[in-house]
Amino acid sequence: MKLLEVRFFCCLFLISGLTFSQNVEIQGKWETIKTVDKPVARHENSFVRVKSKFYLLGGRGIKPISIYNTKTNTWTKGAKSPIEIHHFQAVNYKSNIYVFGAMTGKYPYEKPLSNILIYNPKKNIWTIGVEIPEARRRGSSGVVVQNNKAYIISGIVDGHNSTHVPWVDVYNFKTKTWSVLTDAPRPRDHFHAAIYNGNIYAVGGRNSSYATNQTFHLTIPEVDVFNIKTNSWTTLSEKNNIKTQRAGTSCVFLNDDLVLIGGESMSQNEAHHQVDAYNVKTKTWRKLKSLNRGRHGSQAIVYKNSIYIVAGSGNRGGKPELDSMEKFTMK
Repeated sequence: MKLLEVRFFCCLFLISGLTFSQNVEIQGKWETIKTVDKPVARHENSFVRVKSKFYLLGGRGIKPISIYNTKTNTWTKGAKSPIEIHHFQAVNYKSNIYVFGAMTGKYPYEKPLSNILIYNPKKNIWTIGVEIPEARRRGSSGVVVQNNKAYIISGIVDGHNSTHVPWVDVYNFKTKTWSVLTDAPRPRDHFHAAIYNGNIYAVGGRNSSYATNQTFHLTIPEVDVFNIKTNSWTTLSEKNNIKTQRAGTSCVFLNDDLVLIGGESMSQNEAHHQVDAYNVKTKTWRKLKSLNRGRHGSQAIVYKNSIYIVAGSGNRGGKPELDSMEKFTMK
């Protein structure tokens, strides 16, 4: 084969490789779902799956739960929470929804809840759970569940003012007791946590600082990982820092991918559309298809190998509150 021909085929191969990489970077599809009726618009809320139904709860003000039935594609209303709850990552444990690490009250000095709140979807009732230790109360925390325990990661003590903390606490559902674990490498608030094979990932978020007029400014690029078995933390290498720093994000695991969705930052007024995925096996980030509507301050659900997200705010801060729901599938 002539040298010119070799160069031609090498160039063709490189071009094909670039094309393939670009396709990988934008893989997936978001679909805005047309539903019967609408949920109650809100932000700084949670969104939790119990069996085949999705529960949209909390947000600024006292709002009824919005319940999405995946079989009928309809929204209905459930009971209102006993108090205002916002800035929390709710979790499902044995078909009840638990609220840890939430706040109540108005910006910027919101107060953390003093007790766990529990919603029973079957009976459509709220109950007040055990007291949260006074010295460990905070809101805007990341929360995950494994083996009859809830892990509460970081958060902020005084709303949006200044006292963000690196605390890690575990709540035992069976014994109804609390334990303190090793602090995270850094404090963060306005983020969600996600769990994979016994490792909890803390990704996104910020150090809210109304006290220094930097409520939205101090976003966090590092990704910290907590190993439950060893009660120890590591931080991903600097090359795997978040490229587009933002808070008010949601994150979930879809198979081997840690998917970081939406958010808010000082870099733009509109909420972020960006969706990024960190693959725990290849240890690399890649871009996924962007949201149809940028949003922050909501929570994502994984159901039948797809991601669902609803509500949130469309701009930095609290307005407009959204009522649309999107579904992501990997293509």
